[in-house]
Amino acid sequence: MRRYVDGQDKKLVKVVCNKCGRELLVEDGYLKEFCFEAEAAFGYFSRKDGTIHYFDLCEDCYDEWTAQFRVPVEETENLEFL
Repeated sequence: MRRYVDGQDKKLVKVVCNKCGRELLVEDGYLKEFCFEAEAAFGYFSRKDGTIHYFDLCEDCYDEWTAQFRVPVEETENLEFL
C-alpha cells in the first residue's frame, strides 16, 4: 500500500506491506528497501471483471509467498543497476 503527498510532485511518503503490515523505509520520497509492487487488472472471464488490484510486499513476505509455488520462480543475475 502506497501513500503520496497530494500536489504536483506526488512525493512518496509511506509504503506498507499488504501481507504483514510492516512499514517500509521511505526517505525523501524514495523507497530505501526492496518492495515487490503488483498490479492485476481483471478483464473478461474472471470473477473480478473490471477491477484492478494493487499491493506491495516486503522482501520477507515475497520470499515466503514464492517459496509456496509448485513451479519455482525463474532467477537470473542482474548485471546493471539503474
